[in-house]
Amino acid sequence: MSLMSLTAVQLGEKIKNREISVIEAANAALDAIDAKESSINGFVTVDRENALKRAEKVQKDIDEGNILSPIAGVPVAIKDNMCTKDMLTTCSSKILGNFKPSYTAEAVINLEKAGAVIIGKTNMDEFAMGSTTETSAYGATKNPWNTEHVPGGSSGGSCAVIAAEECSYALGSDTGGSIRQPSSFCGVTGIKPTYGTVSRYGLIAYGSSLDQIGPIAKDVTDCATVLEIISSHDKKDSTSIKRDDIDFTSALVDDVKGMKIGIPKGYFGEGLDPEVKEAVLNAAKELEKKGAILEEFDLDLVDYAIPAYYVIACAEASSNLARFDGVKYGYRTQDYNGLHNMYKKTRSEGFGAEVKRRIMLGSFVLSSGYYDAYYLKALRTKALIKKAFDEAFAKYDVILGPAAPTTAPKLGESLSDPLKMYLGDIYTISVNLAGLPGISVPCGLDCKGLPIGLQLIGDCFKEKNIIRAAYSFEKCEKKL
Repeated sequence: MSLMSLTAVQLGEKIKNREISVIEAANAALDAIDAKESSINGFVTVDRENALKRAEKVQKDIDEGNILSPIAGVPVAIKDNMCTKDMLTTCSSKILGNFKPSYTAEAVINLEKAGAVIIGKTNMDEFAMGSTTETSAYGATKNPWNTEHVPGGSSGGSCAVIAAEECSYALGSDTGGSIRQPSSFCGVTGIKPTYGTVSRYGLIAYGSSLDQIGPIAKDVTDCATVLEIISSHDKKDSTSIKRDDIDFTSALVDDVKGMKIGIPKGYFGEGLDPEVKEAVLNAAKELEKKGAILEEFDLDLVDYAIPAYYVIACAEASSNLARFDGVKYGYRTQDYNGLHNMYKKTRSEGFGAEVKRRIMLGSFVLSSGYYDAYYLKALRTKALIKKAFDEAFAKYDVILGPAAPTTAPKLGESLSDPLKMYLGDIYTISVNLAGLPGISVPCGLDCKGLPIGLQLIGDCFKEKNIIRAAYSFEKCEKKL
């Protein structure tokens, strides 16, 4: 069995017990990448030389007792929108094709302090704008379960390399479901924590009020362990929250007796694939057998989540991406006449079609005469969605539903119909609008052998509830 078949915690245990070395673990990941990348295209950058140097240093620190983390020495992949000092960080865009940051993202620094070995940077939808990892300037990532299908997005590269066993775990970012939806499509586990739990410092922004970094791994234990490590208060991020309840591994308990689980009726109506519906409801029944209390309820305002999300996210994107103009860093057009012409040509040549679409939409909703009609209305809708969730969590510990309405579509299907791609985020977007934590765990396969994901949503700062429910379901899955 390959070392990459182990979970991150299992591999960390073997390293701690001196059964294998950190260098052996790094080489196992690099060998898997060499063998599989031609068919998956999950990595944008693989830093072999520095990974092996880092492995030697971490091994020495472990031997001297300086690092005691459960994932010390375990290889990790980082989504390519998180800055890594002196390592290419492109957001899978031509406009940042030559960008090497002078600093490292805070979440990545926290991993390095814990002894992580960074293998490389993973492919993604350009600037995290997409749901299929097909808008990347480096080509589409393929789903390891069936390479004719997409892995989801925008963290599709991170999810695909875990599913393909090219790496032990990865970091992704989630603006409207970009960890949970590809986790569902790739049959892996991913957590989007409460907004502000993980520092956004060093994360290249898409929608600043929605973006959040989270872990992607093979199981709930890995995700809880990594989330515990990357969570911290950071003065460099004004939205970072100081919390004293980030001992997420304490929630790895197989016990949901008495837990109240709400099931929104609207999540199981029109547009949901029958096989996905059956698998998710069967998962709910498994939790009920373990003593959870299930109850259906109405969460109607979620119907307005998609228009509100795309107005807010695109408005923020149009502002955030204004800095990419060819002046300070990144790509600059070769042939131009004057400063304004250089701006226009650089951005026209450097950005892909989906990014341009969202920048134009964002600029439109922020323009004079449309700001009140669209942007302010979207912000009011966001507040109402948060209120609806607050009312739900007054009754329930966890909300249960699908992570995506279907399993992974074929390559090319979503790009031909952007609206259909946007509707694919219907179950994940409202979680970001409300700043809530959510987790996706595998709960079955469809008739084509593609994974189905179960989504569990918690109240703000209640990650432990969703971790406990997900862990309990995972345990009953292993008994089936």
